[in-house]
Amino acid sequence: MHDITAGNLRSAYSGESQAHLRYKIWGARAEKDEYPNVARLFRAISHAEEVHGTHHFNELRAEKGAFMMVAVAPFGLGDTSQNLQGAIDGETFEVNEMYPTYLETAKFQGEKGAELSFHYAYTVEKTHLAMFQKAKRAVDLRRDVELGPVRICNVCGYTVEGDIPDKCPLCGVGKEMFLSFA
Repeated sequence: MHDITAGNLRSAYSGESQAHLRYKIWGARAEKDEYPNVARLFRAISHAEEVHGTHHFNELRAEKGAFMMVAVAPFGLGDTSQNLQGAIDGETFEVNEMYPTYLETAKFQGEKGAELSFHYAYTVEKTHLAMFQKAKRAVDLRRDVELGPVRICNVCGYTVEGDIPDKCPLCGVGKEMFLSFA
């Protein structure tokens, strides 16, 4: 694998791993702040970030050794509104800067597996951004977000609110591959 794409995968793995755990922590805070739907949203998206991180890690399966992994990531524990803003900031960075650059680099370098992994994450992070923005608007009005069941594809991380599609629109697997957060 080309060095730049491998470095991008390591960085993305690091960022997704941190988001996975950070969203779990922020979900617990939302629960404490009495926003159970926001807590559920954080838990669901945490799972999607785990799926993305796992894809990035698996693309690096041939690499051995220790690497310094740097990721731009929000840090700290605030109230639920502050944590949602941190999530929005992180997802905005991924959608506007990180994943478009990583995806184009993987395409340029002919790294098909990395390209697919970045494509899955890039596509889904746009949905996460919109969901966090909706939740923040509600919390800033001191209300819990109205939220139906959140479904996560265990293969690509595709995230949808509502009914499980018969087939994942992103990776094509059947609905039995979705995990529900209801």
